Formats: sequence, C-alpha cells, structure tokens
Amino acid sequence: MKFAVGSDKSGYPLRKEIEKYLAQKGIETVVYGPQNEEEAVPFYKVAPLAARDIQQGRADLGILICGTGMGMSQVANKFKGIRAAVVESTYGAKMCKIINDSNILCMGGWMIAPTLGIQMVEEFLNASFTDGVEEWRKAWLENAKAKFAELEDTIYTIY
Repeated sequence: MKFAVGSDKSGYPLRKEIEKYLAQKGIETVVYGPQNEEEAVPFYKVAPLAARDIQQGRADLGILICGTGMGMSQVANKFKGIRAAVVESTYGAKMCKIINDSNILCMGGWMIAPTLGIQMVEEFLNASFTDGVEEWRKAWLENAKAKFAELEDTIYTIY
C-alpha cells in the first residue's frame, strides 16, 4: 500500500507526525508540500499532486492537511475518481471509508492534535468500503457509488 501525503504550511507539523506513523507501519509514502515549517506551499498546488497520484494508480490512498482540511478537500474533489473527506474525529475517519469509500482523508492542522490525527489515520487505514454494514445497506451503498461514478462521467475529465 502506498499513500500520497501532502500539506501546506498550516498542516506541516501534523503531516510530519503522520509521516513518522506511516513509516513505523512500513507504509510507503510520497510526500508533497513544504520541506520545513517556514516554506509556504499553497494547498491548491499540493492537492492536485496527491489526487493525480491516486487517479493514475501511483498511490492507493491520500492524506491532505491544511489549516482546516477544507481547502485541500475542495481542490482534491475536482478530480474524477477522488472522494476526499474532511473529518475531525476517529469515527468520521472510519465512516468516510465505510460509507463513502473515501480515498483521501483531509484534516485541519489548526484543529487536530497529532495524537488524534494518528488515530484518525489508523481508523481510515483499517476500514474498508461497506465493512460491517447490513446486506441491504451494502447493496444500496454499492449502487450509490456506481451512480456517483456515472455522475462524474458527465462533469469531469481526466487530465
């Protein structure tokens, strides 16, 4: 498994802690954004890099961190096949994968402490689409995902 991990300046401290966690788990990462706390790389330049890695199969999942997580999510979701979710809890990190099959976890570096961020990544990593849901709901969610993909075909193109 390979993660595309990125941040802007506001998300840099949390990103560094998550990078360490993923390395300890033996998970390969490609990292985008600032190389130190002083470098300013805007979210709108980082998010496309991670989104394209996932689109093109160079990464399986992504983690994007800016001040609130919202800017990264908005940009990443402009790319076909990307389902980026801004979450602020371990439950949200787990459920965005189970219910929505999110492939990018977005967090706010101003709002999420490193310990919580790592717990959120762990939940996101360990969950999978429709895990533990009732059979009727599983079928409904799979159909919803297919309809979402059809909708994307009418509005997005792959670059």
